[in-house]
Amino acid sequence: MQHSHRRQFLQTAAAVATQARPILGANDRVNLGIIGLGGRGRDHVNSYAQLPEARLAALCDVNQEALERAAAMVQKLQGHKAKEFADMRRLLDDKEVDAVSVATPNHWHALTTIWACQAGKDVYVEKPASHNVFEGRQMVAAARKHGRMVQVGSQSRSLFHKIKAMKLLEAGVIGKIYQARGLCYRWRKSIGKTPVTEAPPGIQWDLFLGPAPMRPFTINRFAYNWHWFWDTGNGDIGNQGVHEMDICLWGLRPKSAFPRHVASTGGKFLWDDDQETPNTQQAVFDYGDAQIVFEVRNLQTLGEGGIPFGGSSLVGNLFLGSEGCMEVHPYGFKVYRGEKREVSHEEKPAEDVIWDPRPHMKNFLRAVTSRDPRHLTASIEAGSDAAALCHLANISYRLGRRLALDPAAGRFTGDSEADAMLTRRYRAPYIVPEKI
Repeated sequence: MQHSHRRQFLQTAAAVATQARPILGANDRVNLGIIGLGGRGRDHVNSYAQLPEARLAALCDVNQEALERAAAMVQKLQGHKAKEFADMRRLLDDKEVDAVSVATPNHWHALTTIWACQAGKDVYVEKPASHNVFEGRQMVAAARKHGRMVQVGSQSRSLFHKIKAMKLLEAGVIGKIYQARGLCYRWRKSIGKTPVTEAPPGIQWDLFLGPAPMRPFTINRFAYNWHWFWDTGNGDIGNQGVHEMDICLWGLRPKSAFPRHVASTGGKFLWDDDQETPNTQQAVFDYGDAQIVFEVRNLQTLGEGGIPFGGSSLVGNLFLGSEGCMEVHPYGFKVYRGEKREVSHEEKPAEDVIWDPRPHMKNFLRAVTSRDPRHLTASIEAGSDAAALCHLANISYRLGRRLALDPAAGRFTGDSEADAMLTRRYRAPYIVPEKI
């Protein structure tokens, strides 16, 4: 995505949004609908319930048990009964709802966001913004056309120490950056194999699959393990990894998020199970004067640089420049300068803010009430760009070859097979539209 396009979006959205201010609920609180009530969705319920700006007005999930559990949470936390829906389209029809917070599986992110924008709702959507590159573009187009505030759940962009680190990079603290590294070392166990069964009572399997192909129900394709199937997820590069990919782009600031070339390799090692996505993956994105190098490891591993492990996992970023290097991670950042690698800057945030999503959600609610997209710390454009790199890496991995791209066109160069993987074949009626 070109930077000029970002500026145009901010100007257009600001102008349109001033004419599209929602009518807020009781006591000028934002009436929220939470769509997707699994583990992450329940985190949304718990976090928003603690923000005085938010009123949890409606809930939606295809799993009746999850819906009832979340409704009980709202009753306990906010003292009222939220409306309950199995089909998000019915929630989006509700005029009381000002905005939605989306914690569905990845393959539903785009269509939910587009439908919400068309219904006049603002959107907080979990990462990755999209399930494929085409979807990210359509989400941006929907936000522009309808003047909606669309925030992606890239919480790092609301963390003070990471904001400070990125400002230091922009100011040239390590000189010209030649490489941004993203590390996603998350130990994950084998998911095993689960048989085909009938969908349990209370689960609307057709609605769960939505845009994805119809498949027989298995417990591994449901609940959390949908991440590891290409129909519904994007592997760990698009799960945990998209956070670090976003920081790579944030710090490197290339003219276009699309590189000139992408090459990705790896595999699924050790485990004999149902998982389709790799548990080890390496990707290199070539920008000509700099590169992004990304690595996923879901098995036993050692660390890199001075980034600390959190339990059995390590996630973070390294930036390498002409004058020094920076490491940035959930627990802080450190800058090393010169040949002797002397520490020039260091920051360690308080432990209780590292994993707290509320500041990011509060930022979204501020933009909903102000109608100013410049208040968003993680715009849909930034989120779409980060997700796109994950998708490009997966396309290279699945095709087994290095791919050339046209950054201006946002597509591959002379490669119809790769271009076809920028989107997917949608299952009617759950179709992400070509024209917004």
